[in-house]
Amino acid sequence: MKLGVNIDHVATLRQARGTRYPDPIAAAATAEAAGADQITVHLREDRRHIQEADVRLLRRSVQTELNLEMAVTDEMIRFAIDLAPESVTFVPEKREELTTEGGLDVIRLKKKLVRSIPELQKKGIRVSLFIEPEKGMIETSRELRADAIELHTGRYADAPDEGKRAFEIKRVAEAARQGQSLDLWVAAGHGLNYQNTAAITQIREIRELNIGHAIIARAVFVGLEQAVREMKKILSP
Repeated sequence: MKLGVNIDHVATLRQARGTRYPDPIAAAATAEAAGADQITVHLREDRRHIQEADVRLLRRSVQTELNLEMAVTDEMIRFAIDLAPESVTFVPEKREELTTEGGLDVIRLKKKLVRSIPELQKKGIRVSLFIEPEKGMIETSRELRADAIELHTGRYADAPDEGKRAFEIKRVAEAARQGQSLDLWVAAGHGLNYQNTAAITQIREIRELNIGHAIIARAVFVGLEQAVREMKKILSP
C-alpha cells in the first residue's frame, strides 16, 4: 500500500510566525528518504499554509510523485494545468473550516467537473476525487471518468465507540470494493493516525493512504524520518 505524506502542517508551523522555517521542501525530501511514495499538499484558496512558491519548488524537487489537493475553481485548475503535477485531488473547501470537512459533493458539482477533469487529463495529470464512501458518489465519479477516488475516513477516525467504528469501516470497505469494481484507483485518508490506520490497511482494495497531521505531530517527538518510517511499517508490516 502506498503512503502519501501530506506536508501542509510543516508550512502551518512556518506561517504561524512568518519565518522561513521549517521548510516544506526539506520536509518532502526527508519524507521521501524515509519511504514516502508520494508527497501531498493542499494549496488552499486562503493560502493559510502551503504557498504557490512552495508547490512550484516541490514540482521541481519531489523525486516520487506530487499530489496537489485543491478546490474546484477556475483559478486552481489553471494553476494545476501550468504546474502539471503527477496527480490532482479535488477536495471541498470552506474558509472557516480547520481542515477539510467531509467529501466533495461530486453530484452537485457534476457540470463543473465534467469540464475540468478532461482539461487536466489532457495534460497527463491523474485526477482523483475526495468523496464520502457512498454508492452515489462513487458511481458519479466513474461517470465523470475520474482516474481515482479518495475515500473520506473522517467518520471512521472520529467514531466514539467500537460499534460505530465497525460500522464506519464496513462502509469504507464496501465503498472500496465498489470503486475497484468500477476500475477506479482507490485511495483513502483523513483523520488516520498510528492507532487507527492498521484496520484500514486490511481493506485490500485500498491502494494508497494520504496521511499528514498525525505524521507531523509524531515528528515533534521522534523526528520526521522516524515518523514516516513508523507509518510506512504500519502500511507494509
